[in-house]
Amino acid sequence: MTAILGISAFYHDSAAALVVDGRIVAAAQEERFTRKKHDFAFPQQAVEYCLAEAGLRPEQLDYVGFYDKPLLKFERLLETYLAYAPAGFRSFLKAMPLWLKQKLHLPREMSKSLDGAYKRRFVFTEHHESHAASAFFPSPFEEAAILTLDGVGEWATTSFGYGRGNKIHLTHEIHFPHSLGLLYSALTYFTGFRVNSGEYKLMGLAPYGEPKYAELIREKLIDIKDDGSFRLDMSYFNYPQGLTMTSRKFDRLFGGPPRKSESPITQREMDIAASIQLVTEEVMLRIARHVHAETGMSNLCLAGGVALNCVGNGRILREGPFENVWIQPAAGDAGGALGVALFIWHQLLDKPRECGPLDSQSGSLLGPQFSDDEIRQFLDETGAVYCRSDGDDDLCDRVAELLADEKVVGWMQGRMEFGPRALGARSILGDARSRKMQSVMNLKIKFRESFRPFAPSILEERVDEYFEMRPHEQSPYMLMVADVQESKRADLNGEASGLIGLDKLKACRSEVPAITHVDYSARVQTVDPERHGQYYRLIKRFAEKTGCPILINTSFNVRGEPIVCTPADAYRCFMATDMDVLVLENFVLLKKEQPDAETNRRDEYLAQFQLD
Repeated sequence: MTAILGISAFYHDSAAALVVDGRIVAAAQEERFTRKKHDFAFPQQAVEYCLAEAGLRPEQLDYVGFYDKPLLKFERLLETYLAYAPAGFRSFLKAMPLWLKQKLHLPREMSKSLDGAYKRRFVFTEHHESHAASAFFPSPFEEAAILTLDGVGEWATTSFGYGRGNKIHLTHEIHFPHSLGLLYSALTYFTGFRVNSGEYKLMGLAPYGEPKYAELIREKLIDIKDDGSFRLDMSYFNYPQGLTMTSRKFDRLFGGPPRKSESPITQREMDIAASIQLVTEEVMLRIARHVHAETGMSNLCLAGGVALNCVGNGRILREGPFENVWIQPAAGDAGGALGVALFIWHQLLDKPRECGPLDSQSGSLLGPQFSDDEIRQFLDETGAVYCRSDGDDDLCDRVAELLADEKVVGWMQGRMEFGPRALGARSILGDARSRKMQSVMNLKIKFRESFRPFAPSILEERVDEYFEMRPHEQSPYMLMVADVQESKRADLNGEASGLIGLDKLKACRSEVPAITHVDYSARVQTVDPERHGQYYRLIKRFAEKTGCPILINTSFNVRGEPIVCTPADAYRCFMATDMDVLVLENFVLLKKEQPDAETNRRDEYLAQFQLD
């Protein structure tokens, strides 16, 4: 047996992953355990979980890998600060303590986390190697082109190459400070959202605006070549040396300072969102076409934070030259932990790789799960009122009936998801046919902006009936956007005419309005029995009752909170929101039956989390 632990830490979304004899056994982000969203501290609890899941002690590990090379990254920081000196002195002072205390001493930190029991080798891969490994090795392809796009690793911000068999080869790179990810983050910052978490909001806001600034962005901010390579005009940006993303010159270009967080969103922000989203999609498409021309391969694997831009991903699949696209579900830094572990197994140890019709990531359900005994004990100690379902059929029948009655259901089943998306294991569910559900779930349950769209979970065998996708086309990780079929769209009869900005929400656009964005798009998750088991059976039962094979699926958390991990996390979130029902494995709880159901815990609950 060969056991390999992969770790990502200190930059964004720390995580750990464990691979045993080439099989992905466990993977989780530290935030799920500490309850600090995007926790970048060393993933101590995630490491402990991975070892416990495999029944291993630290001394039984054969390799421990880290997902990038900190000395190379430190070199880039020093060179950048020197190049901009003295302008970056404040940023330098802020960054150095953590580097000098921890980041430059990673073997010591990793050894400490393993109780000093691990005595073997530490392996460091380059950041984009880890991304590439996480994209190709779990994919179902024997060979594929590989494209990684993110903010920045050591020096690289974009790379491409190919994978074949059990090896990956990266052949081309774009280097810092020229970064598509950082350009998108700069506009995220400028529109008043938090960098490294608000990019989703910017993407969701884009359909409410018009791309009025797209040409300005192309002319002033980014020079895009035919092959998709690009350079930024750094006079408009402050991120290499400062504590902000954009400069005063940037402010002048867009007619004023950045929007203040939590202030009203204006038409300017909506139009900026539409513009940067369009430009980002153009760059992604151009690069994808160039990568196809260079590699000649029909399959593409994607990773890196920009690969979470599901609108761009959808355009690559629909308009690009590749027949198939597979995206690492944990495409950001967390996925680097898995990437380095797989890189060691295949690339360094030269172990063979077998491909099947499905990927090897097990639906990305790689986190903790809880037994009925553990859940019952918690509920009894809490004084919760519950009933236990008599088997899967009884549970699915009851919950499907509640959903059809427009109840909002917190759903916790099986192993927790690895990556930023809830995929039916830690989800809040609702009826996609409901006209009021988007507003109710955003404002009364998620406590977030009303414009945020919700994703549909749909039975895979019916995906082309509702969305402009191929029959049985797979999108199990909610990383592709597709348009709602014309046949399912509503006849607006002038209802939407004259509506601009957030007022576009007022029009009912399809038979499933709660998951139809204002541009008729949806971030689709296909659900199949092999990966999703109980979740598939629930949607199947809902479809039998209602004729609709779709549920709203949003992550089980509130704004500023990581996705729930434990029964206790789920119960606290349930009691602090307007959720109607909580399902913990086989146990069903109705809000109205709880002893303190009338107690409003919202403010107390939200105070634990930093709004993002």
